[in-house]
Amino acid sequence: MTLATNVVSNAGVAQRPTRRKVPWSRMARRTATVALSLAIGIAVWGLLSLRYPTQLLPSPAETFDAFTELWMDGTIVESVLKSSQRILSGWALGLLVGVPLGLVMGRFTLIRTLLDPWVEFFRFIPPISFVTLAVIWLGIGESSKIVLIFYTSVFIVTINTVAGVLSVEESRLRAAESLGASRTRVLCSVVLPSSVPHIVTGARVAMGNSFLTIVSAEIVAANVGLGALIWRSRNYGRTEWVFVGVIVLGALGFLFDRVLRIGARRFLSRYQVKV
Repeated sequence: MTLATNVVSNAGVAQRPTRRKVPWSRMARRTATVALSLAIGIAVWGLLSLRYPTQLLPSPAETFDAFTELWMDGTIVESVLKSSQRILSGWALGLLVGVPLGLVMGRFTLIRTLLDPWVEFFRFIPPISFVTLAVIWLGIGESSKIVLIFYTSVFIVTINTVAGVLSVEESRLRAAESLGASRTRVLCSVVLPSSVPHIVTGARVAMGNSFLTIVSAEIVAANVGLGALIWRSRNYGRTEWVFVGVIVLGALGFLFDRVLRIGARRFLSRYQVKV
């Protein structure tokens, strides 16, 4: 291995930190705190529901009964699977396009100057504005929903990746280049590893926005999904079903984000990702 390779590798990847085990007592306290927070929230919800009819604010018990009803007939499982498939597909496409695009824009000034106006223009247009056009152009199938989620994700990932590239210390780049590293080698071994924390942050934010988009997309052009369930429940006047859809959507988003954070800590700890 050459000296240039050693320097480039050391510049891009920090030394792997020692993994510390969380004491059981701390985990128990954290779990108890989360459980207490949930219990307080449900208790407040239950007290408020005593003052209003079910049509306005169903109680936790009524919502649980509605969840059981929707679970038994398979509606919840089918809706979760469909919405998850659409979210993950569009989000993954956003990562596949946004990360390379952000790396290139951040590394080459000319490309950033050419593309930045378009990125800045489209990222301020909400995806719901394109729902009708997506249905007209792509139909009511899966493509229109996946493309809308891709649209939601790609600009967030791109901007965060560009920020990561621009935050790389100039001394690292000059050190690698002075030792003979090519542009491709510098990009892959210095710029990309240093940008990983920003990319992970962009991926998390994009995931959250994907959940915002799936509801509007499924309301307009879907018969199955959590967004479709919420809209259908509204049409039937079943507020407790609406609550079930909203709660399941939030729980699913929490689960996805938790898995993403654990995966980042587990597999990307060498890049000093802290989430």
